[in-house]
Amino acid sequence: MLLFNGGFMLLAALVSLIYDDGVTQQIVSAGIITLIIGGLIMFFTRNHQKEISKREGYIVVTFGWIIMSLSGALPYMITDSIPSFTNAFFETMSGYTTTGASILNDIEIVPKGVLFWRSLTHWIGGMGIIVLAIAILPLLGIGGMQLFAAEAPGPSTDKLHPRITDTAKRLWLIYFGYTAAETILLNVAGMSFFDAINHALCTLSTGGFSTKNASVAYWNDQPMIQYIIILFMFLAGTNFVLSYFAFKGKFQKIIHDEEFKLYFKFIAVFTAIASLVIYFRADVSMSSISHPMVWGEGESAFRHGLFQVLTVITTTGFISADYTLWTPFLVVFFFGLMFLGGSAGSTSGGVKVVRHLILIKNGFLEFKRTLHPSAIVPVRYNKKAINRFIVFNVLAFFILYMLSFIIGSLGFSLMDLDFKSSIGLAASTLGNVGPALGDFGPVNNYAALPGIGKWWASFLMLIGRLELFTVLILFTPFFWRNR
Repeated sequence: MLLFNGGFMLLAALVSLIYDDGVTQQIVSAGIITLIIGGLIMFFTRNHQKEISKREGYIVVTFGWIIMSLSGALPYMITDSIPSFTNAFFETMSGYTTTGASILNDIEIVPKGVLFWRSLTHWIGGMGIIVLAIAILPLLGIGGMQLFAAEAPGPSTDKLHPRITDTAKRLWLIYFGYTAAETILLNVAGMSFFDAINHALCTLSTGGFSTKNASVAYWNDQPMIQYIIILFMFLAGTNFVLSYFAFKGKFQKIIHDEEFKLYFKFIAVFTAIASLVIYFRADVSMSSISHPMVWGEGESAFRHGLFQVLTVITTTGFISADYTLWTPFLVVFFFGLMFLGGSAGSTSGGVKVVRHLILIKNGFLEFKRTLHPSAIVPVRYNKKAINRFIVFNVLAFFILYMLSFIIGSLGFSLMDLDFKSSIGLAASTLGNVGPALGDFGPVNNYAALPGIGKWWASFLMLIGRLELFTVLILFTPFFWRNR
């Protein structure tokens, strides 16, 4: 993983050299340091057993993300773009977990090589999550992909290829293809090539880092750019296995997938609600949107409603307007969407649509079980009965998620942050959304968060990104007991 990280740092150094931003040597130094450390570790452990059990799997996944974040902070610190270790680690963890929360006050003065590295951390983390969700977590017996096609105990029959390495290669190809396509389209639509590739890296990873202080609102007078980003946010929030099926011409698998249908319905219904409120309360809502009348007020209300719904549901975190200046209803509305998340097997954070689907179905079935206590009424997903242990896993996840949100909010409140800011920070970092509420809303950043708050936020980002169980199991005594 360190060798992988170091190689991408050298790629960022190449971008720095091309744009002659004055920090090429420093980024190269960060890359070489990372490569040397990774090489030494591989050399001294070359004779160790390569078999990984479940227990080692949890450790590798959790500490892998931490080590990547520690090494990924080097380019920020060595270039003095972010001299503080706490801030550099926060920015890097936010990158790899594809949260998109930033402490940079003026993004546009940061050297281009560093900005490219910042976007790359999103892209690396996003693909890592895809491989983790589809290839690794099911082997550990956890994760949303267990529910894909309702195959218990995991989605083994619907993996793209029986071997994990081949699965990963196919996913990388789709991920890279989408990124290249968006880069070209954004460039043709009017973005500079540098801005286009950075925003493509951050869209497909559902990250949210931008090269502009105003985020995507910088292009509010160019609706086509925002529609392109909307399209790829939607694709990034869907299960990447479905994208593979689409390229193979297996459209029936997509049409009949219950999670995809609910994901689409959520976006359609929530966009309609947001757009109507923005349009009919234009005197309030449009006040936070620059250039609102490019293609007419109705189109602008629809575009900003759709953009903000997608960016929150998919946990991308791009901003086209400050929704906290809209009506109080929409502030609460978008806060609620932070708990939704995209599809399992996507780069999105949050609870995931499939878990909500299972919870809703199980809730309705409880009414039937109350009336007919002797009846065996299984929860069905994609017309197949789900193992009850998977239902228990979903219920446990949801309870643990809400408990983590409450504890996260309490942690921020101990730092003398107000109620709105505390719950917004907890929901945003745990769900890997990015923008929060209160003092840390869409047009603000996390620079004002106390140092201890940044470490607390980093921890919430990590556990939220790695599906809670993966990290929190390390805090249980029985995990460390001898077998």
